[in-house]
Amino acid sequence: MDGAVYLFGQYELDTDRRRLSHDGQQVRVEPQAVDLLCHLVRHRDRVVPTPELIDLMGRGRTVSEAALATCLRTARQAIGDTGARQDLIRTVRRRGYQFVGQATVASAAPSAAPVAVSGTAATEADHEVIRFCRSVDGTRIAYATTGDGPPLVKTANWMTHLDLDRTTPMWAHWFDGLTRGRQLIRYDERGCGLSEWELAGFTLDDLVDDLDSVVGAVGLDSFPLLGVSQGGAVAVAYAARHPERVSRLVLTAAYARGQLIRARSDAERDAAEVDLNIARAGWRSQDSSFLRYFASQFLADSTPTEWDAFAAYQRQTTSPANGLRFIEEFARIDVSHIAHRVTCPTLIIHSRDDARVPVSQALELAALIPDSRLILLESRNHLFTAADPAWPTFLSHLDTFLAD
Repeated sequence: MDGAVYLFGQYELDTDRRRLSHDGQQVRVEPQAVDLLCHLVRHRDRVVPTPELIDLMGRGRTVSEAALATCLRTARQAIGDTGARQDLIRTVRRRGYQFVGQATVASAAPSAAPVAVSGTAATEADHEVIRFCRSVDGTRIAYATTGDGPPLVKTANWMTHLDLDRTTPMWAHWFDGLTRGRQLIRYDERGCGLSEWELAGFTLDDLVDDLDSVVGAVGLDSFPLLGVSQGGAVAVAYAARHPERVSRLVLTAAYARGQLIRARSDAERDAAEVDLNIARAGWRSQDSSFLRYFASQFLADSTPTEWDAFAAYQRQTTSPANGLRFIEEFARIDVSHIAHRVTCPTLIIHSRDDARVPVSQALELAALIPDSRLILLESRNHLFTAADPAWPTFLSHLDTFLAD
């Protein structure tokens, strides 16, 4: 993209950050629709042929005209246009589509707005750049580099959005703490955030390939790797397959085997299936009571208001169909058979009373990974909150381990 910011009516389209705003407020719209809109605005001086737009959507894969029509409808709705009125995006019969609104170029796109932090972290947070790369199967992956200093790569996990994480209460303090004195490399998982949402594959191998594409795009040869929650399984798989690249491994709230895989008795299998069925029903209906229950498993010591904020964040981050797909795939993830191949020093940190992933999973990881050390912290949270007394302790252990 050209990095320009376009203004039309009350809308602002930042083609570098792929962000659409209305009266200063971000408009939440699927990444493919933003890509389509950016392309049409950039080429507003001509009719863009239908095959060109299909190629833009498919990136080498077959996409139907019906899928293009759906994406166009989404883009039109996002900017207050319709297929009948066509004030901004006009259909030119048998030829293609053209952006006909009065658009002006405001400026080169600025870097992402910094989170409100103090001291050194505030300076480092100003340096974030969001870019895109392609995984092995062609899936578009969004990644960001922030700060200065030695690198730390964080695997994607449930759930992230590069453009929102800096300010959402669930992740802002993670962003602050992990960028102090180092360069943080993070990315959105396929199917959520700014990465591609329409997926052909969603296996552990796909997730490891996504991580490899990001570190390749950044140009890293050797680096420490942080895996949080199911991102821990991805980190273990990557470190097992690429021992020459991972210098140190940090796992927190992680597990080697998903809920269905680690169930040993009929009672445990029944409990896992019940949990999955509740999740399936909740994600399909987007029922607020389920989403609050789900949030309470991640943030056990938070308030109902904070659970609701987490639920709203999930709605912004992925589609109900993908949310359901994530839950089902992660319940079947298994790296227990390859964890012994991790050769780098490994730090495992886990909450003693994690409400989402039992502490037994941390014990299993510590037993499976040869050069590992285990630290258990007094907390009920699956993801440490800013107010959790365990949070600064986690950061202290992380900093010490990476400095060794």
